[in-house]
Amino acid sequence: MKIFKLIFKNALRHKLRTFLTITGLAIAVLAFGVLRTVIDMWNEAVNAAPIDRLIVRQYVSYIFPLPYAHLSKIQKVPGVECVSYANWFQGVYKDKRNFFTRMAVDAETYFSVYDEFLISPDELAAFKQERNSCVVGSAIAEQYGFKIGDIIALEGDIYPGHWEFVIRGIYKGRDKATDVSQMVFHWTNVDERMRQEMPGRAGDVGWYIAKIKDESHAAPISEQIDAIFTNSGDATKTETERAFTQNFISGLNSLLTAMNFVSFVIIGIIMLVLGNTMIMSARERTREYAVFKTLGFSASHIVIIILGESLLIALLGAGLGVLLTYPVVSIIAALVPKGTFPYFFITPTTLILAAGAALLIGLAASIFPIQRALRTRIVDGLRFAG
Repeated sequence: MKIFKLIFKNALRHKLRTFLTITGLAIAVLAFGVLRTVIDMWNEAVNAAPIDRLIVRQYVSYIFPLPYAHLSKIQKVPGVECVSYANWFQGVYKDKRNFFTRMAVDAETYFSVYDEFLISPDELAAFKQERNSCVVGSAIAEQYGFKIGDIIALEGDIYPGHWEFVIRGIYKGRDKATDVSQMVFHWTNVDERMRQEMPGRAGDVGWYIAKIKDESHAAPISEQIDAIFTNSGDATKTETERAFTQNFISGLNSLLTAMNFVSFVIIGIIMLVLGNTMIMSARERTREYAVFKTLGFSASHIVIIILGESLLIALLGAGLGVLLTYPVVSIIAALVPKGTFPYFFITPTTLILAAGAALLIGLAASIFPIQRALRTRIVDGLRFAG
């Protein structure tokens, strides 16, 4: 019990230094937790994408459209259960900062292909029957206060003009990984207007979504689809939705790698901060350790005192950092545009890494001070005046 009292008294002897060390550790753990959370959520976004849905896009890039005529040919490929299509619309809702996914889709099949989007039969029927209607996800309905019957006005950019859509449905997610931040409306409505105002852009869709019967046949079915259009002017590239999502964010791979590297560099910074504190403490207490030895304290007692102080400071800093990470992550989740991540939360892996790193750093930071205390002879320790 006396040993533990010594540990606490030593840790709090220089209150300002201990406070600054704990604060530095907490900030480092906070930065580590936030970076790891962002990386984990990007990975979750990829893993959440299913492999029983194929994305058929233009061969060169998904920004180029495909002709509507491809639909019937894709439907005939063996193994394809259902085919839908979508087109990125964009547009501005009141302000450019109000970002959420806005797409023109095939109203008849979209919710069949994306069966994780849960919508009541009545709302779905109303959506299908009304040409200028739309369906919104529960996340943006809550964020903007949308309700059934409201009119959403968009100022078009990719598709110029003023557009108004009546909300006829609000869909929910089957699980927490489901994106509930989309606004979808009739592609036929957009296409009809393009035929009147911009005939050259009519009859094009952004990409096709093919739901297949057996996910293990994804590769051969993809090859069959692409083979149909190989020699046409609109060749395709077909891949699973998971692969498509991975390729979509591939431009961020360098950034994610850098963030991953920085998150572990932070661990090194934590060790330097705590190591510096423990080395200073050990130097100041050289005479004390010599007195302890004179009084009969064994080597194990000295080790416990130094190691306990290092672990106590490390755990206090890590604990404070983890506690701060939760509100900071919540703030970031509120600020991140809806749809960027399927969900945003701290994973158990991040907590384990943070806690494990704190323990290891506490151990590592005590090694040099322990060696110094054990190697210093009693007579040299009593003479020390540093």
